[in-house]
Amino acid sequence: MRKLWVQVLFILPALGIFGVFIVIPMMSSMYYSLTDWNGLDPKITFIGMDNYRKLMDDAEVWIALKNTVVFAVLVTIFQNVLSLLLALLVDGSRWYYRYLRVVYLIPALLSALAIGYIWSYLYNPVFGIINTVLENIGLGALAQDWLGDPKWSMFSVVFTNVWQWAGITMIIYMAGLQAISADLYEAADIDGANKWQTFTRITFPLIAPAFTINMMISIIGSFKVFDIIYVMTKGGPGTTTESLAILLYKKAFNFNEMGYGTAIAVVMFLIILVISILQLSILRKREVEA
Repeated sequence: MRKLWVQVLFILPALGIFGVFIVIPMMSSMYYSLTDWNGLDPKITFIGMDNYRKLMDDAEVWIALKNTVVFAVLVTIFQNVLSLLLALLVDGSRWYYRYLRVVYLIPALLSALAIGYIWSYLYNPVFGIINTVLENIGLGALAQDWLGDPKWSMFSVVFTNVWQWAGITMIIYMAGLQAISADLYEAADIDGANKWQTFTRITFPLIAPAFTINMMISIIGSFKVFDIIYVMTKGGPGTTTESLAILLYKKAFNFNEMGYGTAIAVVMFLIILVISILQLSILRKREVEA
């Protein structure tokens, strides 16, 4: 019994921190989502499910949800494809591969605010480096207002986000690749398997756990995206890059609709929870089959 109490005492600090910074804010958000609180007035009126009914009829919410889904799908696809290609490229013992790994990882170590400002400068239609280079090499017709044109703004933000986080997912894929026994590749080579067959029959099935982790990270991170979009476009032009997190911020802090903003936050949490559970169950099943 004494041993149990000792274990409980060691766990209590972690539980206390978890409760103060996770559980209490979650419960508070659920409560405030059922009120008309403006974030400033000490008077809080309970209005039940009115915020959620308003949310269902709010066209701006559906636009933000669509933008968030598009952003999440594009980021998940491009980030995982790029990072897997990079992992396959630098998965070796040559000395320069080690330096390449560090170079690819550097963007993830920078703050999203710094990256947003840097890429906003690069995308600038007047003096940005991207358009300047295109013009200097005779491809001026391809120059665009990358963040101001609704046709390109989402892709520009997606590319920046992928550039920042591809290094992290690359490291996870590399960990999976290095866990594969070289004997399997030798056996495949003896059997006459080509590189594509080796990849599809050995490499990809055996890095399934890494694939599951990276898919989860990409989806969850994409649905919560705020800082990189806020710095680069603030949800514009118009509402073409406005995510649920950006809309939440505007409603809660720009229009003082804290109750309505927290209702959006609760919906975001439920969407991420459902997608994560479905994704995990599907990918875990694929791991077992592989």
